[in-house]
Amino acid sequence: MSDQAQGRYYMPGATTIGLVFDGGVILASEKRVTYGSMIMSKTGKKVFKIADQVGVACAGLVSDMQILAREIEAQAKLFTYDTKRPMPAKAAAKLTSNVLFNRRMAPLITQTIVGGMDYDKPAIYVLDVLGSFLPDTYASVGSGATMATGVLEAGYKDNMTEKDAKALVLTAIKSAIRRDSMSGDGVDMLIITKDGIKEEAISF
Repeated sequence: MSDQAQGRYYMPGATTIGLVFDGGVILASEKRVTYGSMIMSKTGKKVFKIADQVGVACAGLVSDMQILAREIEAQAKLFTYDTKRPMPAKAAAKLTSNVLFNRRMAPLITQTIVGGMDYDKPAIYVLDVLGSFLPDTYASVGSGATMATGVLEAGYKDNMTEKDAKALVLTAIKSAIRRDSMSGDGVDMLIITKDGIKEEAISF
């Protein structure tokens, strides 16, 4: 298989977003799963709860997302058992970074956004395949990221309400879906605050 074909098949297809609002974080991704030009599923899940106040959202190979999410969830539970406190988002992101870097010779093909509460402060962290670790207030990864990031850039404000943040995330994903054939078929969303995690699924 040519290098160009390999790049086409392993491109992290998805539009996945993380965004900090006043008091919490939204992690969201559309549902389409592709292999090259083939739509394999319209119900793929790319956002995962990994602790009481932390989640991950991914773009890439769904199997690798699931492996990564399960490992981080297990480590988060061990952390809570040992320390008697929930794992903060920054610790979960550093753990994810270490897992990805340790797998660099046989990498997990996924771009990842870890988001949640750092005790009382909401935060997101963006990681690439090799575990590079960047804090941010909003971010998008995957094949639709170019379109989605433009919408986020234009609409994001500090201390947004949950309602406005949710509307902006949906607008960004819908914008990407219009132009990216590897994204589509609805949205899965985690809304994370100090009170816990709410999951929503939106069809369109």
